[in-house]
Amino acid sequence: MDIQILNHEEFIKLSNFIQSNFGIKMPEVKKSLLESRLQKRLKLLKLNNFSEYCKYLLSSEGLENELPFFIDRITTNKTDFFREDEHFDYLINQVLPRILLNGGKKYNILKVWSAGCSSGEEPYTLAMVISDFFEKNRLSSIKLSILATDVSQEVLQIAKAAVYPEIRAIPIPQHLKKKYLLKSKSRENKQIKIAPEIRRLVTFGKLNFMDSNYGFVDKFEIIFCRNVIIYFDKITQNRILSNIISHLVTGGYFFQGHSETIQGIDLPLKQLSPTIYIKDRDLVN
Repeated sequence: MDIQILNHEEFIKLSNFIQSNFGIKMPEVKKSLLESRLQKRLKLLKLNNFSEYCKYLLSSEGLENELPFFIDRITTNKTDFFREDEHFDYLINQVLPRILLNGGKKYNILKVWSAGCSSGEEPYTLAMVISDFFEKNRLSSIKLSILATDVSQEVLQIAKAAVYPEIRAIPIPQHLKKKYLLKSKSRENKQIKIAPEIRRLVTFGKLNFMDSNYGFVDKFEIIFCRNVIIYFDKITQNRILSNIISHLVTGGYFFQGHSETIQGIDLPLKQLSPTIYIKDRDLVN
């Protein structure tokens, strides 16, 4: 079956739908990218062109059945274990000692949110480094709870399975590999699996940052939201970040990606280091 090219009118219709429902910018320069990502969906659905696809997607049946697949095609899910590793160094050497060791508040449970977790490498990295810190500092009385959310059902399924090609584990320090990774026995298909004690610490859930209510009341001591807001316009960034920070305790820590900034956005955050912030008591209304 020949697939027609995504024309300007169809692209605008899809682009507006994406921005209004998911906040993701889809400028004209991304038309060919969107077209190529959706080609397989048209073939699987046996649709003749993008006009038919737009009509189906925006129908009640399409919004129920096709929308999850559409989301998977439009979202960018690049991630790695220990991505921007200086964040994890700061977490281990600065944040955790401040809040858990040096006369800080005594926690029964430390709550962490990986917002925009993609295929799980970030929350599993957090689980490994924090578990290792707990063990080294004999903090067995403190429980660790990590919430990991993403809008894409496809990447969440990968994250929950916790199985990755062995080459993906290269950035993980050797001592953490020995403690927290399981290796497959297959020589042809070399894979690693996250150990059960680490998987148990992470709860995965689907979340659209555009929702006004995120469906939970928990407040977190640490929030990682990295390389996510760059895909939104400034107004949407403001709204999303305000909602995210409302779930951070006063005195809690917020990490964002190195390509991102909160400059020009009114948030109750004080910068500690590039892309690392604390929710400042003096700025909270």
